Amino acid sequence: MAPDPARVRTLTVSEAFESIQGEGPSAGAPSAFLRLAACNLRCRWCDTRHSWDFRLYRYRDQARRVGVEQLAGRLRQMTSRRIVVTGGEPLLQARGLAALLERLGPTWTVEVESNATILPGAELSPYVHQWNLSPKLSNSGESEPRRLRREVLAWFRGLATAYLKLVVVSAADLDEADELVSSFDWPRERVWLMPCARTRAELRARSRELVAHCIERGYRLSPRLQLELFEGERGR
Repeated sequence: MAPDPARVRTLTVSEAFESIQGEGPSAGAPSAFLRLAACNLRCRWCDTRHSWDFRLYRYRDQARRVGVEQLAGRLRQMTSRRIVVTGGEPLLQARGLAALLERLGPTWTVEVESNATILPGAELSPYVHQWNLSPKLSNSGESEPRRLRREVLAWFRGLATAYLKLVVVSAADLDEADELVSSFDWPRERVWLMPCARTRAELRARSRELVAHCIERGYRLSPRLQLELFEGERGR
């Protein structure tokens, strides 16, 4: 069935704002954030449930369909020319996102954050400069068939612009992380471990615990500047 042209010209948006990138290889970079609504996973520790859990949050309060022309105009009013597209799971709306990025033009640097369960498609891929991928470990509470799509990860492994960002709850997750990295022969300098935390105190404690493991394994340690600086405040 052909896609609905009207839906390709719109995106379901949770929020858009300016801040600094808080995680991964470009942490600290001033960025325009576009959070798209809806997700295909239900991670137990998710800190952006408002973008997809419409049993807990009222849809009309958390999401709206916005035309790509209108959205492009809003983003151009922001100072930064780096855009971080996040979610939810933004690749659920890959065609609409491609239409938006086409309208923004080549002066923008584009990062897309994804759970790596969906292939982006030929329309979107040429616009993306950096893929921040967060395949989920078993600590997410999701079953392996839902959270790990090996053919998708194998495709991303072929891109020098794709980085892994693995959420770690405890040291018990590290063997699982190692197995995932090794099974795809993923370059360890493109792997970030990110501590699961909901408060600054928890973040600092778990980050300290991960330092030795990053040194031992050759991984990077991802900050979570949005938690360290704003402790969960929306739109920051």
